[in-house]
Amino acid sequence: MYRFLVLLLLGMCLRGTSPAFADDSYSKTIDAFKASPVSAKFFDSAYGYAVFPTIGKGGVGVGGAHGKGQVYRANTVTGTASMTQLTVGLQFGGQAYSQVIFFENEDAYNQFTSGKFEFGAQASAVAITASAQAQAGTGGAGAGASTGENAGAQSAQYQNGMAVFTYAKGGLMYEAALGGQKFKFKPLAKK
Repeated sequence: MYRFLVLLLLGMCLRGTSPAFADDSYSKTIDAFKASPVSAKFFDSAYGYAVFPTIGKGGVGVGGAHGKGQVYRANTVTGTASMTQLTVGLQFGGQAYSQVIFFENEDAYNQFTSGKFEFGAQASAVAITASAQAQAGTGGAGAGASTGENAGAQSAQYQNGMAVFTYAKGGLMYEAALGGQKFKFKPLAKK
């Protein structure tokens, strides 16, 4: 019964996900993150970034999340990525959110695009929502960030070469934890 409920919730969340290159959801997602003073500055200084327009997450005791995205370097798409996450623990509900991962330098970009990458258990993100509070960073230590008009803009920073931001799109769960997110990267075919 639990498996059925988990699959049902996850299916409802994933309903809005779309394959890479299928629509303009990538440019809309990038525009949404550029509109926030907390994440906008990272687009100017990052070596590259990964954009996931919709990640669906659901769970009843056992949960999961999945989303597809594109990876950019110098504002040019270099490949696609998929994210999966399995969670166990006290949880109920479902949500959809967007996520962007900024790479501070070539080493961080290469680490993410090496084929398979996973955030550690202590990883967290800055949540870009009205008056949300979360922890920034991907290495356990991080700075708190509030997303009022300019609040948090100074405290969001790279951790282990990456900075992660999420934007809630809807649902019944709120969480900015990234631990256990696994990514698979596929480079674009060379012409």
